[in-house]
Amino acid sequence: MESITEKIASKHLGKRVTGEETYTPNLLVAVPREENRKQYLIDSNNLPFEGFDTWHAYEFSALTKNGIPVTRVLKINYNCNNNYIIESKSLKLYLNSFNMTKLGNTIKECLTICKNKIEEDLSRKLQTEVNVNFIQENAQITKIFANYDNIMNYVDETKIKITDYKENPNLLITERTNETKEYRLKFDSLRSNCRVTHQPDFGDAFIYYKSKTHIKEESLLEYLVSFRGEYHFHEECCEMIYKRLQAHLDIEDEILVSALYTRRGGIDINPIRWSKNISQEELDNSKYLKDLTHLTHNGIKQ
Repeated sequence: MESITEKIASKHLGKRVTGEETYTPNLLVAVPREENRKQYLIDSNNLPFEGFDTWHAYEFSALTKNGIPVTRVLKINYNCNNNYIIESKSLKLYLNSFNMTKLGNTIKECLTICKNKIEEDLSRKLQTEVNVNFIQENAQITKIFANYDNIMNYVDETKIKITDYKENPNLLITERTNETKEYRLKFDSLRSNCRVTHQPDFGDAFIYYKSKTHIKEESLLEYLVSFRGEYHFHEECCEMIYKRLQAHLDIEDEILVSALYTRRGGIDINPIRWSKNISQEELDNSKYLKDLTHLTHNGIKQ
């Protein structure tokens, strides 16, 4: 039976759509976060984490009034505490509607108008403040977290045998240690699937936690691999991982989870969630995280 989320999201997904090449804001589709959060006992009125959803659109283009093409990488940021996410195909169609739209007398003016329109349209649709910026292609988008270790360095791949490919929190195994330790791990083979089209999505997972509880790396690897047969949006996967890990840690422990997906159709999606007690120092230490979202504890820093 089709869920409410899938019904809303399928307005464009899985359908042949010709699209528009002149500015059409009503193409945007907002999908509620609530349905999936309820399933995993995440209270939207009292979120157990803070975080942002960061999107990069690598193929944004518009025209000046003189018909000169303007092409840039577009970065979109909004807080995870709002009630909606943007369905990705609707965003692609919406951004493509700028392709033949003539705005501004100069390139700078064109970009300013586009930025303002996109911020206004997304903020209205998502019912939250959305920040939009244009960045250079050589910006530090694809760098990994410099101080995170590959989880494969902690397991013997010749002995581990993975057979579970549906999200299974029972795979996680922990042990208590005598002292509080910090763990920074990355997994470069995360895969999940779109919950509507069932197309595969690939990405990297980055996990930081500070605790007297040690989540055994082999079990964490098995758990992350178990997403391979899951059908969820990127933001949902990130929150599910966060929730499952948090359940094994103490309430005062720091935790950060990021799922940085590769681009599909010219757009990548990078959800990041962290515990409300995490230190600004840790956010600053994660250089890629800082470059990606320009974060401070007070929100998005332009």
